[in-house]
Amino acid sequence: MDPQKFADQQYQLGHPDRYLLPYYTKDIQSGEITKEYAQLLLDCLGIQINMRVPNGLSSGYMVGGRDEDGEIVASELTEMCMQVIDDIRLVYPSVGLCYTEGMEDKYLEKACEILLHGRSHPAIFNDDVITEGLKSYGVPEKEAHDYIHSTCVEITPGRSSNVWVASPYTNMAQLLLDVLDREYESFGELLAAVLEKLDTHIKENFEEQNRIRKIRAELSVTPLLSCFVNDCLERGLDIEQGGAKYNWIMLSFVGMVNLVDSLYALKTVVFDNKELSIKELKEILDKNFEGEELLRLRLLNSIPKYGNDVDDIDKYFGMITGHIISECKKYTGMHTNGNLIPSVFCWIMHERFGSETGATPDGRKAGFPLGDGSGPCQGREMNGPTASILSSTKWSHKELIGGVAVNMKFSKKSLGANSCSTMKNLVKTYLMRGGFEIQINVIDRGTLEKAVKNPEEYQDLVVRIGGYSDYFVKLSPNMQQEVILRTEHQL
Repeated sequence: MDPQKFADQQYQLGHPDRYLLPYYTKDIQSGEITKEYAQLLLDCLGIQINMRVPNGLSSGYMVGGRDEDGEIVASELTEMCMQVIDDIRLVYPSVGLCYTEGMEDKYLEKACEILLHGRSHPAIFNDDVITEGLKSYGVPEKEAHDYIHSTCVEITPGRSSNVWVASPYTNMAQLLLDVLDREYESFGELLAAVLEKLDTHIKENFEEQNRIRKIRAELSVTPLLSCFVNDCLERGLDIEQGGAKYNWIMLSFVGMVNLVDSLYALKTVVFDNKELSIKELKEILDKNFEGEELLRLRLLNSIPKYGNDVDDIDKYFGMITGHIISECKKYTGMHTNGNLIPSVFCWIMHERFGSETGATPDGRKAGFPLGDGSGPCQGREMNGPTASILSSTKWSHKELIGGVAVNMKFSKKSLGANSCSTMKNLVKTYLMRGGFEIQINVIDRGTLEKAVKNPEEYQDLVVRIGGYSDYFVKLSPNMQQEVILRTEHQL
């Protein structure tokens, strides 16, 4: 499926709890409408969105956050827009709650309550971090409060953007495999080779995106759309010719955690313990660990992994993302405000890249999906959800406006009277530590395994993937296993 073919079906609805609130309040006060009927209308809107968006893509809206004056937006309508998820129980709309410091807990509790019912929405975004991130790229304060998740978790200024999100994706695990073609005198030298390869890749991707934009500027026009996007009319330019106020290019870096875990495994086995040479390990990887299962399990289970609050490995995630941010700032596209802006989320690309990527030093076998976002790799959090959150927030998310997605899975069997409070506190910890976005599945492994065996009985089972949701039984076998293997925390 070509996502561009369906681009016209992915328009987001902005923040309906802001622009619909005056109408809702007026009609409630006049007796023109009841809350129950208004909820029904919102539910019907959600069904309409679900009917027109193809599986694998995303469309929806956001609620909460702050308005252009910096005032918290939270009302009965905010809760009702989230209630749609629980009422219709479908893949779409993709709903995001923008949480900001000072917001009443009841809105976050409402989100957690819905998630505890096994729904895959809402995703919870850090309004304060996102606003600061937008401002760091030159977006004025008032506009920085008016943003939308353009498809999954990518953030764009509302009504002012011709932003190319996730264009293109970079396979971080493959970058490492590409430089394992020789021996290195030190781990630092290996790391430098990876970063040099990464820099070249960023440069090539930037040049390719600019080339495509030039072609579109010459051959494509969208005059009707341009009438509704700032500042096309003021500049007298079509959106394809650079008329929009913001023309960002958002690169996405997939498999970051595989790179980090693999680097640490190489540091341990090759450079610290000197058990294997690069050549010897590369030969084992090329054979997909055939005859070396004990080594694979040791690499996978005995060497520390990102996501367990171990500073010695977690620091590499921050170091690499910091390098990416600095490198992207060197480039400006052909149009006004054509910043190159990074992200670390995956959509479905962790499966696509994984299917074509050989075995990696972290113990991952060839063909298996890469890490599902910017949190720990599937099944590698061994010290509980708090440690996972601590690892995922040791590095700055602010400049990664292209999107940061952290997935967490909780066992439905472990739910109790205090589960909502526990989840709320975990989410707030993530947000208070500077987390960008968190998305949660509440389901047990047994249910997922039954759905694999008897898909006809689980046609309505929805799970969160890497920024979007989908029906579990429609996923590929590899993607199903990726979701199953995610660490199942207790609440």
